Amino acid sequence: MNTVTLDGALTAQTFLRAVDLAPVEPQIHDEAYEATTQYVPWPKAYGGDMVAQAAVAMMRSVEADRQLHSMHSYFMRPVDIGAAVRYEVERLRDGRGYSTRSVRGYQGGKAVYAAMGSFHVPEEGPEFQPAMPAAVDPNSLRSAAEALEGVEGAAAEYWSAGRSFDMRHVPGPVYVQVEGEQVAQQAVWVKAFDRLPDGADAHSTANLHRTALAYVCDYTILEPILRVHGLAWADEGLATASLDHSMWFHRDGRMDEWVLYAQEAVSGQHNRGLAMGRFFDRSGRLLATVAQEGMIRAGR
Repeated sequence: MNTVTLDGALTAQTFLRAVDLAPVEPQIHDEAYEATTQYVPWPKAYGGDMVAQAAVAMMRSVEADRQLHSMHSYFMRPVDIGAAVRYEVERLRDGRGYSTRSVRGYQGGKAVYAAMGSFHVPEEGPEFQPAMPAAVDPNSLRSAAEALEGVEGAAAEYWSAGRSFDMRHVPGPVYVQVEGEQVAQQAVWVKAFDRLPDGADAHSTANLHRTALAYVCDYTILEPILRVHGLAWADEGLATASLDHSMWFHRDGRMDEWVLYAQEAVSGQHNRGLAMGRFFDRSGRLLATVAQEGMIRAGR
């Protein structure tokens, strides 16, 4: 499994490899980068690969005084696993305080992903945020590996050790069955398996942790919709896909320390569902807000 070293230690290398973009000659817009999607035991690549890779591509196109504060994505086609995606970045605007970027991902000559991003020069001003919801200590919860002990198969192995991040569910996971009540809310404590490397300066370090947050957010955001319908990932015939995705980055935080991902199912209809999530660090600071719509088709 990609995140397990030879001595069995869990690492964040899968994530770090995913966001290691190489510059290539642009074919359409102002600059271009190439990255490879990571292993998953399903027919299509993980959507967080594209979100994080596109975020890195856009970050590289702006001045160092600007921070990514919002990003809006569309997933247009399934993406092959272990294959290259080319990200073409268009510099739409650079103002005194804000910059706007567009990025499109291409694989096999077809557009597979599109996103817009906005960057802001940080300013001083009054602050407000909602309170962090109450949650049990993450160290008192089972890891994915502990929750799946005795469960065989590639999916269980991947959930246990293949995602670069330790994820611990409140009230319990929905891997093979729905643990806890069938309600529209859940929370997931998230932390990289090991410390993420610091960059050359505070700006590049903050960018890496924003990218890590973008990478991890797609793993569990549709789960409140599964939970409220009594569906588990392992249910035979279940089909899901990310359709569109929005993120707003509020404050800097570290994704190699425990972060609470509080999630809520907003609506489900026509085999689509909308969920929202908020990331809080352990001191209660709101780091980011996420909204995602997905396709969810239960097995017949």
